[in-house]
Amino acid sequence: MRAGTQFESSIPPRLDRLPWSPWHWRLVVALGIAWMLDGLEVTIVGSVASVLGEPGTLALSYTQIGAAGSAYLAGAVVGSLFFGKMADHFGRKRLFMVTLGLYLGATVGTALSWGFVSFAVFRALTGAGIGGEAAAMHSAIDELIPARLRGRVDLAINGTYWLGTAIGAAASLVFLDERLVPRAIGWRLAFGLGATLGFSIVLVRRCLPESPRWLLLRGRVEQAESVVSRIEQDVARGCPLPPAPGAVRLTARGSATFSHVAHVLFVEYPRRTALGLSLMIAQAFAYNAVFFTYALVLTRFYGVAPGRVGLYLLPFAIGNLCGPFVLGPLFDTIGRRKMIASTYAVAALLLAGTGWGFAHGWLDAVTQTILWCIVFFVASAAASSAYLTVSELFPVELRSMAVAFFYAVGTGVGGLAAPTLFAKLIATGSRGQVFAGYLVGAGLMAAAAGVAWWLGISAEGRSLEEITGDRPPESLGGAESAPRPLRPERA
Repeated sequence: MRAGTQFESSIPPRLDRLPWSPWHWRLVVALGIAWMLDGLEVTIVGSVASVLGEPGTLALSYTQIGAAGSAYLAGAVVGSLFFGKMADHFGRKRLFMVTLGLYLGATVGTALSWGFVSFAVFRALTGAGIGGEAAAMHSAIDELIPARLRGRVDLAINGTYWLGTAIGAAASLVFLDERLVPRAIGWRLAFGLGATLGFSIVLVRRCLPESPRWLLLRGRVEQAESVVSRIEQDVARGCPLPPAPGAVRLTARGSATFSHVAHVLFVEYPRRTALGLSLMIAQAFAYNAVFFTYALVLTRFYGVAPGRVGLYLLPFAIGNLCGPFVLGPLFDTIGRRKMIASTYAVAALLLAGTGWGFAHGWLDAVTQTILWCIVFFVASAAASSAYLTVSELFPVELRSMAVAFFYAVGTGVGGLAAPTLFAKLIATGSRGQVFAGYLVGAGLMAAAAGVAWWLGISAEGRSLEEITGDRPPESLGGAESAPRPLRPERA
């Protein structure tokens, strides 16, 4: 089938009408591991940050610790763009194993690092694996989950980031306890935990199918039909299937070039692009500003011992984990636009208020942590909705690349600067300067709330094809394969 050929298929409606089943649970577990590993990595670094500055370990300075955090984010930016492009070209399934393999190797390298340079390099490679996972994973999830449940499931999967955070915080209590493990070895074991969890999911990943929607995009209708038939057979073992719906009209498309991606984002959907950028930048800055450096705040301003930092990160993580699970269903019932705008606005107010209490010395380590739990119960749902927004509002042929673009820009603008900036603010010992940084994060969240209210899309309960519309063949623009037949490829 040539790119630009229009045809009819019942596959998208058949996927959207499926009841929730054990098959969907396996999908969520296999792909949700990406965010759990990301949360684990960030927490481990936050927990061991002060330990890495001790002479018996890597003896890093505050600035080097912040720079290593930025290296992780820089790797995530590059990895998301590169692997996002590959996922749109070669398919979602192939990239799952490649990015997971990169993560596993880099995590082991981090545990064996011998100085700042090696540590930063392996952190960058770890970030590249996680960034690539994010691009391919969000595309596959949105393309396989029924439309009526897409909001709550997407938010819940993003929320598993905080399950990883909780695991990391609990692990740090063991690995950084000198009564159990020597400090010089404990931080290495903490990083090795990520590799252990990653290896456990390899076999589950191998059983995942390719996205039928991506196969249709490439004109591989018979393979898409075969995949969906197997999914329906699996789901039907547990409950009867609703009647098969009618067909929808689709257009086969080739791989999108960077110029085609730019045309779609900035010419076809400029308002959606502005919405995605504002949401991603705001949440990236707010989260990275607080979380990457919270261990430094606890040790510098509250005198918390490094080995006890995990006690404060654990409830912080639980509050964040609960937010998407509790508030997620409302994004499918009340609606995307109202919920995104309200969660961003409330998070901005709570962040500013907590920063004010910190600046005036009204808080201790316990009350500071309680307030952060409240702030990020709401903010975690807001941040998760940003990923939901950018993954469901753009066409299939460039969905992974679109997710990668917004992830890269949000992380680059909002995330790369935040850890280094806040590490320097904390190093001054001035609560006022740290509070100023918190106000910047709150301001960005408030601005994003306004943009969401103005430009938000009511995508709840709607199929991906309805949200983007089946654009005419002329919209292929610079698609690589537009002038020639699509090549047969393996599923």
